[in-house]
Amino acid sequence: MTTPTLVPSLRRRMAAWLYEGMLLFGVLFAVAYVFSVLTNTRHALEHRLGQQVALFLGLALYFVWQWRRNGQTLAMKTWHIKVVSAAGDEPITRKQALLRYALSYLWFIPALVVANAYGLGTTPTMWAMLAWVVIWALSSRLNKNRQFWHDQWSGTRLISTSQRGETPFQK
Repeated sequence: MTTPTLVPSLRRRMAAWLYEGMLLFGVLFAVAYVFSVLTNTRHALEHRLGQQVALFLGLALYFVWQWRRNGQTLAMKTWHIKVVSAAGDEPITRKQALLRYALSYLWFIPALVVANAYGLGTTPTMWAMLAWVVIWALSSRLNKNRQFWHDQWSGTRLISTSQRGETPFQK
């Protein structure tokens, strides 16, 4: 008899999400440093768009490589979470990893669009983003498999590599 695949709790997924954010400072620093050296940037606003594109691509490379390699980033390993294909427990494809990465920006883009449309300053923008993150995270409870929507739409799912305090995945 096979053991049912367990879905990580929302609390664990959000803890991993926050931890991932802290760890990404190192990745972003490295990418920004290499970019500024290669472009001979002398001022923070020089090559701003190019640097943003480099950071976007650097994060894409980091996440796609980690998810394709073993289904986990360092934060996901720490919190015993793994990303797999929704069809089974097999690793995700490159297409799924790229789609998951692109769709994960839904955690931020709606709040940034609203903030820009209303001309909000820094503090209200941060509050708008925090509110949207809470709404987006809680909306996973509306998903029949308790997955985040970007996982559902990219054909992936998060599973627990720990057997404590989780809910079974419904296939």
